[in-house]
Formats: sequence, C-alpha cells, structure tokens
Amino acid sequence: MLAITTLNQQLVLTDHPTPEPAAGQLLIKVMAAGVNRADLMQAQGKYPPPAGESLTIGLEVAGVVVALGEGVSDFAVGDAVLGLVGGGAYAEYCLLDQSLCCLKPDTLDFAAAASLPEVWMTAWLNLIDVGQLKAGQRVLIHAGASGVGAAAIQLAKSLGAWVAVTTSSTEKQAFCRDMGADLVIDYRSQDFATTLKAAGGVDLILDTVGGDYVAANQLCLNSDGSIIVIGLLKGLSCEINLGLLLVKRQKIQGSALRSQALAVKARLAMALRDTVLPRLASGEYRITLDRTFALKDAQAAHEYVAASRNCGKVVLLTESIA
Repeated sequence: MLAITTLNQQLVLTDHPTPEPAAGQLLIKVMAAGVNRADLMQAQGKYPPPAGESLTIGLEVAGVVVALGEGVSDFAVGDAVLGLVGGGAYAEYCLLDQSLCCLKPDTLDFAAAASLPEVWMTAWLNLIDVGQLKAGQRVLIHAGASGVGAAAIQLAKSLGAWVAVTTSSTEKQAFCRDMGADLVIDYRSQDFATTLKAAGGVDLILDTVGGDYVAANQLCLNSDGSIIVIGLLKGLSCEINLGLLLVKRQKIQGSALRSQALAVKARLAMALRDTVLPRLASGEYRITLDRTFALKDAQAAHEYVAASRNCGKVVLLTESIA
C-alpha cells in the first residue's frame, strides 16, 4: 500500500506493507484522514508515536471496513466508519481498534467524518473529564479558530458556559463568533490577560499555546481555576507565578489524548458516538471543515496548517492517491 513517509524533511508517498488486523481490530480502506498539529510535530521528529503504534502519521480516519480481526462483532466488512488511531491514518489502509470506531452517519461524507474524532474527543476530555466545566462557569479557549478550538467552543456553550477565545484575523474572529464565542480577543492587538481580567476573569483555560501564555493565563484565572495545557506552540518552558498559584489556589495541568489508556479513549469514542454525532445530525453542533487536500499533497496541507491559515479542520483525501 501507499503511505506518507518523511523523506528529506518532506512528506512523500512510498510503498509500505499493508497491515493485518489483530484481535479486536478493523482494517480500514482510508477515504479521508484529519490533519492535526500533533501530525506536524511528528513529521518534525518531535512527537513519536506510543510504543506499538504505526510509525505512519495520522490520528483520525474515516473509511470502509475491508477486514476484521478475531473477536470483532459490532462491525462488518463494508461498513463506513470513523475513528481515532494512535498512528497510521495517512495511508491507503489503516488499523482501527473496534472500541475507538463509530459507524459513519449517512448524513456525513468521508471528509466531514474524518474531521471529527481527534478534535471532539480532545475537547470532551479536557473540558468535561479533566476540567469539570459546569454551567455558568467562564472558559478561555486559545486558538479558537483551530479544529480543537471550534469543537471546544461548541461543547462549552452546550454545557452552559461563557466562552472567550483568542485568535488573529478578522476572518477567524468572525468564525469564532459564529461558533458561539461570547468574547473574541485579537491577540495581535489586545493583551488577553488584561482584557479578561477586566471582564471578570475565567474559571478554566484550555491552552494550546504554552510558553509565556501560561504566566499570562494565571493573571486572568479566577480563584480555584484551572489551566489545562494541551499544546506547545510557543515552546516548552514558562515562568509560573507561585504567589498567584498559592493565594488563588490555581491548578495547572498537562493533558494529551494520544497517550491515554485505551479504556479512556474508548469512553471518549462512546461520547462521540452517543452525543456528538446525534447533535451534529440535529444541527446543534456544526462541522467545521476548512478545506481538503489530496493525500499526495500532505506536505502542502501541513504547510497550510503550520501557517495557521485554517478556520476549523483540514482533511486529506485518498481518492486520487496515485
């Protein structure tokens, strides 16, 4: 099969053995694969996959089941599905654990389906499981126009939270308002910490940026509030104000979906299946697909995301793989 490989710092299609499903796994003919910041980091050699996972890039997939491993009973060959993988989605074929798989609703095409698993499961994990967000609380979501940001805005609003976001361009600001954000801050011209502190602060911060944003987050975080760091766009290091941490009883926690136990990811996949997909069907939640690229153009897709040109998700399609 053909799969994306990093060669001379470029993403190219090369031949690989087609994987065979082990017990509890499905072999998927990939129709579409979501692009995530984690993929960019892996391509740069900064985010290796967990032990036992495919070395091929790609964490979310939509396609058609072509083979079943031993013990698979909830899916059949020919089913159209979507799901989360530990790696391997940028390929013609990919292995998917049955516990992380959902049947694709007929109302979604494959590109839309592939835009969902990683971002919605990440938003659910960090806002609900880790952040314990409640109705009436105030949340700040950095990079509000990203795939995770767009999902997190919608999820937080459906929980009854007040939502602020940081973003950049006029287009992205409009996008975030359209997703339901109550306050949109242009980080290029506004100091988000000062703006939010004047607006009453926030109780929970979903930080995809890291670096010096952590200290700024502390300034606008209310007492007993939490900062959940899920990205490192501004670097690995930061200064922490221990005085604020103690006096305001602040919490700072790191979180990553990829390294979670299978049981945790399976529970998140169930939330995707039982809550997110029905709300997408009803129109309560919205698909936020920015654009698609052919799989052979994965390098261009990565450059597009690296330049932060997307509002929502970018997806690779395998239709014209050759």
